[in-house]
Amino acid sequence: QVQLVESGGGLVQAGDSLTLSCVDSARTGSTYTTGWFRQAPGKEREFVAGISWNCETQYYADSVKGRITISCDSTKKTVNLQMTGLKPEDTSVYYCPAAQTGYTGSPHPRNYDSWGQGTQVTVSS
Repeated sequence: QVQLVESGGGLVQAGDSLTLSCVDSARTGSTYTTGWFRQAPGKEREFVAGISWNCETQYYADSVKGRITISCDSTKKTVNLQMTGLKPEDTSVYYCPAAQTGYTGSPHPRNYDSWGQGTQVTVSS
């Protein structure tokens, strides 16, 4: 079973940049797609970005386009999320779940499984 572990979160100021990483710690060799979601206190889990299993196609939520870049290394089973121009409203716990390849780019949390513990990003104004 895929075990994705998120890291890289922290406390930053508005306008700063941050890169989150997601590693398949189990290194199962399975083929799957990955996305980044975030969830702020009291809010629904929100799609941020997704990427195909071969790292060739990226998907973004309209709210983050132009500020966030998703990339991956399929050989190392890592997925990164580069965030620039961070805003206080980006404050959330960020997750990188896995999904079957048929759900590539899906913005629906229900299509993903193997959710990790997430990494907290806090942006101060």
